[in-house]
Amino acid sequence: MNIWRLTLAYLARNALGTALQVALLALGVATITVLLLLGQQLDDRGRSETRGIDLVVGANGSPLQIILSSVFHVDAPTGNIGDRDVDWLREHPLVAGTIPLSMGDSYQGFRIIGTEHSLVEHYAAELREGELWEGNHQVTIGAEVAAATGLAVGDTFHGVHGIASGDGPVRGELHDDHDYEVAGILERRGRVVDRLILGSVESVWHVHGHLHESDANHDHDHGHGHDEAADDDGKTREITALLISYRSPLAAVTLPRMVNSRPGLQAASPAQETSRLIGLLGVGLDALRLFGGVLLGAAVLGLFVGLYTALRQRRHDMMLLRAMGAPKRVLVGQVLLEALLISLLGALLGLALGHLAMELLADGFAQARQMALTGRLLLIEELYLLLGVLGIGLVAALIPAWQAYRIPVANALTKR
Repeated sequence: MNIWRLTLAYLARNALGTALQVALLALGVATITVLLLLGQQLDDRGRSETRGIDLVVGANGSPLQIILSSVFHVDAPTGNIGDRDVDWLREHPLVAGTIPLSMGDSYQGFRIIGTEHSLVEHYAAELREGELWEGNHQVTIGAEVAAATGLAVGDTFHGVHGIASGDGPVRGELHDDHDYEVAGILERRGRVVDRLILGSVESVWHVHGHLHESDANHDHDHGHGHDEAADDDGKTREITALLISYRSPLAAVTLPRMVNSRPGLQAASPAQETSRLIGLLGVGLDALRLFGGVLLGAAVLGLFVGLYTALRQRRHDMMLLRAMGAPKRVLVGQVLLEALLISLLGALLGLALGHLAMELLADGFAQARQMALTGRLLLIEELYLLLGVLGIGLVAALIPAWQAYRIPVANALTKR
């Protein structure tokens, strides 16, 4: 007697009920899978993007907005800070290193960032072709920028005033009097640098009228050798934010307070603000996780009811099998195998749907793309989820299996 053929025949005979049980299990598993992928990637992105950055200093405003705009590049900056404050921070004895960021322009939705080569070193990014920018109005672009825009080494383009915060490019003033030339393209890192256009701070100053052409053709020692850099109109040259690494643990206690005491400055800790962001998102994730658990519980209950009902409908068939010499273990095995197959199909379908939903989410929302979220990722937790679904499926089949074990042989041909 082939238990596999017998089980498949029973499942096919009740195709609609089987499909409903599989679909309900799949919905619960898919919901939990999306949450696993989303939670893991947000945590990974938070840790990787903030690694090596102890403090971010920007204009007075929301610390979370400073981190989102300057570390994750998914929000608008709070403003600018002047060279005098930058000099003070760079020369502070508690500061080990700084990376300036100057932003405000974009190209086809990708941010143009004025910075230093140390930012590329921070991301441990390598060149795919070309070289890092050297002169002003040269840029090095991330892999995703190159793929989306078609820019290649040697190409030129014009920036647009404004930073995209959603789908598509911004509609701002075109800086058509200043060309950017692509000097190099970075290898894909799976980090925010893939979506950035990197050049010098002086390039950004020149585009916005804070630096004359004669000054833009040579390197400017930003942050040193001047009291207050300004253009002919007396406007202070400014940057958007400064990424800081501490020289000692003492800096974590004293430097943020000292920064916040200066007019117009705001200190933001990437570690604290990222934890706060994950905590805020966690409320919604917990609600969705509860919803997924309810779906999974309902699916297990439906599986139990389906197996129990099917057993009562097939009771006479099983009595015939017992009368024909089938041992009890065959009947028990058939019920358990039926539950196992339904659970396995539901779990595998749910995992596939979860990954597909995550990929559609990552592709359909600009913020998700900027965070480099993806559904093409496998987690060890998914194996545990698969095993868990199979386990609770077998548990749901225990009572029907016990009922099958107790089916009597006597009067098998007459009992209906």
